Amino acid sequence: MIRDNQNFYLIIGLILVASFSRLIPHYPNFTPICAIALFGSKYFKNRFIAFAIPLLSLFISDLIINNFFLKSYFNDFVFFYQGFYWQYGSFILVAILGRVALKKLSVLKLFGISIVSSMIFFIISNFGVWLTSVFYPKNILGLISCYSAAVPFYYGTFFGSLFYSTFLFGSYEYLNKKAYKVLIR
Repeated sequence: MIRDNQNFYLIIGLILVASFSRLIPHYPNFTPICAIALFGSKYFKNRFIAFAIPLLSLFISDLIINNFFLKSYFNDFVFFYQGFYWQYGSFILVAILGRVALKKLSVLKLFGISIVSSMIFFIISNFGVWLTSVFYPKNILGLISCYSAAVPFYYGTFFGSLFYSTFLFGSYEYLNKKAYKVLIR
């Protein structure tokens, strides 16, 4: 039981460190959220926690970003921004993907799933932008224009997913093995 508690706190700690990185200056969309969704879905045994913790880390960092860094864009305190459900929904799908595809972990599989997760986020979130905004006509050309305009942001999502997946999974495996060696001494 001690080992399970240590793993739980290690997972939470790594997610907090990664979540904090959303609050420091970074390249647009170079964030840890896809990686957190994959990481939480892999290492939390409890399904509710596996989905809730990544969403909670997104929600808390969104609260800080929207109400402190971007407060000039909003009239009141913002709990949820317009269209948040597209982003949150995409991370739920990423977590489901991680739960299914990362049962047996390998570097190659993690690399592939990280790429797929960034694509899921890109496709769903930008579909939501197209569908709900007034910037693009509601036809195939508008959809193509929306996705085309979002490509520069995809680079950040892509590289952020790869970087933070490597950081989270690599740190966990390293620290978990190191802690295990200390416990068996």
